[in-house]
Amino acid sequence: MKKIYSVLVENRTGVLSKVAGLFARRCFNIDSLTVGETESNDVSCMTIVSSGDERTIEQIEKQLNKKLDVIKVKTFDEAESVSRELMLVKVKYNKGNRTDIIETCSILKADIVDMSKTQMMIQMCDIPERTKLLLQMLQSVSIVEVARTGTLALSKCLETEQ
Repeated sequence: MKKIYSVLVENRTGVLSKVAGLFARRCFNIDSLTVGETESNDVSCMTIVSSGDERTIEQIEKQLNKKLDVIKVKTFDEAESVSRELMLVKVKYNKGNRTDIIETCSILKADIVDMSKTQMMIQMCDIPERTKLLLQMLQSVSIVEVARTGTLALSKCLETEQ
């Protein structure tokens, strides 16, 4: 079972270390972790994707809520949220595979953001499964470098009663 935790924390030195330490001490797995400031400079949002059995998932939420620097913990399944991952991929190309790379980017809605005579950089912002698919599709060319963010997620918008 995979769960997404949106954790609002105080934006202070050492908070990331404390949260990561909680996962390490309890042998919880972190599949993905991203951290960034919210609209308020003194609050950050950690998006943590973790997997485990039902008991583990429950324990993670309980342990996060016990941390003093944690303001609020929200959990949601992938079906209840909109999630995205940003990936940059630098590939070598030649006249023979250039068109195939461009077509692959077009089909998967990835953008070529930089280019030289022998290399191009591709950007993709999509669900994690589609970023993995792009990497698989580019395996036939020479991948030079890959940089990926972790998953970012928010719960889906709900209609509110007026």
